[in-house]
Amino acid sequence: MGAQPFRIDVPDSVLSDLKRRLVDTRWPDEIADSGWTYGSNLGYLKELVEYWADGFDWRAQERHLNSMPQFKAQVDRLGVHFGHIKGKGPSPFPLIMIHGWPGSFFEMYKVAGPLTDPASHGGNPTDAFDLIVPSLPGYGFSDRPSAPGMNAVRVAEVFTNLMVTELGYERFGAQGGDWGAVVCTALGGRHASHVAGIHLNMVTTRAVGEKGEDDSEAERAWQAESKAWMRDEAAYSRVQGTKPQTLSYGLNDSPAGLAGWIVEKWRTWSDCAGDIESVYTKDELLTNIMIYWVTQTIGSSVRFYYENSRGQPLVPEGQRVEVPTGVAVFPKEIRRPPRKRVEQVYNVDRWTEMPRGGHFAAMEQPGLLVQDIREFFRPIRGSSTNRGA
Repeated sequence: MGAQPFRIDVPDSVLSDLKRRLVDTRWPDEIADSGWTYGSNLGYLKELVEYWADGFDWRAQERHLNSMPQFKAQVDRLGVHFGHIKGKGPSPFPLIMIHGWPGSFFEMYKVAGPLTDPASHGGNPTDAFDLIVPSLPGYGFSDRPSAPGMNAVRVAEVFTNLMVTELGYERFGAQGGDWGAVVCTALGGRHASHVAGIHLNMVTTRAVGEKGEDDSEAERAWQAESKAWMRDEAAYSRVQGTKPQTLSYGLNDSPAGLAGWIVEKWRTWSDCAGDIESVYTKDELLTNIMIYWVTQTIGSSVRFYYENSRGQPLVPEGQRVEVPTGVAVFPKEIRRPPRKRVEQVYNVDRWTEMPRGGHFAAMEQPGLLVQDIREFFRPIRGSSTNRGA
């Protein structure tokens, strides 16, 4: 049957029900003047929910999302949603960009134009990409897996089949952060016959590990940073990796609860000095949250943590990622293992220390990310079959 055009069209009844739930939110108390110390700040969340109920225009955002050509295809018996923007240049190179949690395909909207049509954004048309932006299985408008085992290795298989079998790209590049980086690692480590190179804006500790014998200054700094992360920030991952179903009931039922769970991560993981709206608008934050809400995928998205905590290694035992690997290191990224450790697992061809930015690089620092992606893939571009959806 092949990929079919897809448009987002949320029923009015879903929006009416959402507004009722927002207006009827039962708020908890809060320690006075505690800010964000205990988690999402009550005052800010009330402000965001009030805007969500009375100021946010979903239909305008829906039109904006639908300006990206979107499709849905059955791949390995799973409905996979993806954006597909053809490049404008002499030989566009296919690139799959993969989001993570708590993000969505919407994260890529600022980089899509510069990557696919560089000449219109001050670049060289020879740097054009055919851009494929999927929603991870169980996220957004992709189907929710109905059986266990949909981990990053399986997703890498699904996305390889999407690129090769469905879209006809025999050779392609992959880019991602967060879970996107994990899937890219599996793509590079297990599908090197099709993957020309991978570019990461976060290196996963699932690949490089937490501990090592190196006693360098960089390794000691990493160990201290890792210890602080596990103490102060990792609880969400432990819950999602062990009891995702228990968490899902509240988040799937309460939009305010969903916003509180997600927004705190966007603030904490971004280079915003504590002021989340210095980096993102309310509309951007809520559009991302809405994708989880209208598709009811928060449960299946957090279940991905459980599946990966019990999945097979990203790279077969005794092997490493041999395809060229580019790493963009943003200073406020949540995990930043040292280069020496990363090079034990990846064939690092490019390593860029960024001057600013955090976890959601495509939205925080799109210009820096686009430039690094262009420069990394320049020497490894080659001919590609371009059938397209």
